[in-house]
Amino acid sequence: MQIFNLRSILAIALASLSLSTNATPVSVTNGGAIELKVAGTYTSGIFDEGAAETAAFDPRTNRVFVTNADANTIDVLSIKRVKKPRLEFTIDLSPYGGGVNSVAIYRRLVAVAVEADVKQAPGNIVFFNRHGDFLAAIEVGALPDMVTFTPDGTRVLVANEGEPSDDYLVDPEGSVSIIDISGGLASAWVTEVNFQAFNGLESELAPLRIYGPGASVAQDLEPEYIAVSKDSMTAWVSLQENNGLAIIDLASATVTDIVALGTKHLNGANAIDASNEDGVINIASWPVVGMYQPDAIASYEVDGETYIVSANEGDARDYDAYSEEARVKDVGDDFIVDPIAYPNIVDLADEAKLGRLKMTTATGDTDGDTDIDVIHAYGGRSFSIWNAAGQLVFDSGSDFERITSSALPENFNATNDENGSFDNRSDDKGPEPEGIALGKIDGRTYAFIGLERVGGIMVYDISNPLIPKFVQYINNRSFDGDAETGTAGDLGPEGLVFVSKRQSPRGKPLLIVTNEVSGTTTIYTISTRRGKRY
Repeated sequence: MQIFNLRSILAIALASLSLSTNATPVSVTNGGAIELKVAGTYTSGIFDEGAAETAAFDPRTNRVFVTNADANTIDVLSIKRVKKPRLEFTIDLSPYGGGVNSVAIYRRLVAVAVEADVKQAPGNIVFFNRHGDFLAAIEVGALPDMVTFTPDGTRVLVANEGEPSDDYLVDPEGSVSIIDISGGLASAWVTEVNFQAFNGLESELAPLRIYGPGASVAQDLEPEYIAVSKDSMTAWVSLQENNGLAIIDLASATVTDIVALGTKHLNGANAIDASNEDGVINIASWPVVGMYQPDAIASYEVDGETYIVSANEGDARDYDAYSEEARVKDVGDDFIVDPIAYPNIVDLADEAKLGRLKMTTATGDTDGDTDIDVIHAYGGRSFSIWNAAGQLVFDSGSDFERITSSALPENFNATNDENGSFDNRSDDKGPEPEGIALGKIDGRTYAFIGLERVGGIMVYDISNPLIPKFVQYINNRSFDGDAETGTAGDLGPEGLVFVSKRQSPRGKPLLIVTNEVSGTTTIYTISTRRGKRY
């Protein structure tokens, strides 16, 4: 299947952008059929402590349930008046564990993922009704990081990340818990889907990254996020650090496949800005590859075929006892590279070129002789679409950096906890696409992708998975404000929730975005622009 990118489309689009950079929010549109506008924001007043990470929406009460990791609570917001969201009540999660990670809602049930006081111990999925009354707590695997209901509401799925301790002496197995609630909570039962059947099969799974010190496959795989098929029969699980995707048959509760997602050459349509020390925007081709390493994923159907959409953030293992991180400039100290593959490595290692780029020392030795044959960088700086078997159908290439460089030339690749940070993240993972939500409007399917670092939401029409179309970039951040005092707007978008027109209190589709660093929850209205075509 051919892989398409938007380079040529983007060149045309950037020439005709509707652009305003003198006010907050910045908005770049491509003349599409929909447009996001900021409606209202709830501010927790808590900076850089995860006071708004993920959310779920209850259409019956017009409430948004927001995870607040700082307080270990669910903050329940009323958005009956979307311009003035307000806090109605909180749910204390301290009796159930040490930290809240995720929340999901299906009809009357609210499911909350809470990790144990010690991350490596089993966590809990805690159920409440929509009014915050406790219903049940069910033990699941270590570090439940994401929870979701199947579309038919009969099962709750949990991605148990199973991260190791800092000293790497305790490394629990990653797993997916399937909680069957088809007979009600009183008779709920749990099946733990693990990866033990793949132990010892590292060579067969290659190039999947299995590299934790002393870890079996089951210990090394770290489920991050789950997407479920429309018929509630199949789940896809992102394995971010491992750069893979697991596929689970829900009826039999078995892993049917683990797919290595591979890499992409960071040149041409995939070019990146690799240095934070050159003082300029320099989106260029480099002789390195990027690992996709998706965080959030979502699924949708086109003509009866299921597709998976991924936000390719990237992530490294960096613990007290083990770290895979290095910079290209560390060549000769932390690692060596193949002199045939990189005859000009001394020149490339200049800090204004590739020297500052973060890379891994865990993978890249393709011939087993201990030197690095291919330099691997973290994340795709993009979003991708995969078919149901995990084969790449589309990748957005360097679109995110090209669009943000045009929209925010003075704040390109800024970080998310301080202003005046131009080019700060170019050597890391660029804009860092992390959260994703899909929504259908007037028969067309749209992807909304949050950029964790520079901020803002990318919108694409993905109705044709082979040729998605850029629609809008909007960033509700004030680069003139002060991040710590709360005058910089939204910082660090983490969770995204689409609300359909039918379920919306406004009578228009909504996008709800939780911002981890600023501790804000912002509601966007989505207006349809009749007669607009691409």
